[in-house]
Amino acid sequence: MSNWWVYIIECCNKSLYTGITTNVQRRFDEHQNNNHKASKYCIKLRPLKLVYKSRVFQNRSDVSKEEYRIKQLTRIEKKALINENK
Repeated sequence: MSNWWVYIIECCNKSLYTGITTNVQRRFDEHQNNNHKASKYCIKLRPLKLVYKSRVFQNRSDVSKEEYRIKQLTRIEKKALINENK
């Protein structure tokens, strides 16, 4: 059984990209450096900065629900979440 995290990346235009993964550093490196595995959104907006990593989740279902919740937040609410977890 894998552990899962939600992460938020700040792009060079200050937009916030939210995703889920079992390995945050590997996934960030893929977005930052690997055109094959990076999201299409992040490829265009490099350099990137990892600004948030959630608490650990035990399954994909729970982490997907948290990702959805975060994606529904306003930019101001997302920035507050990021600042709370620094």
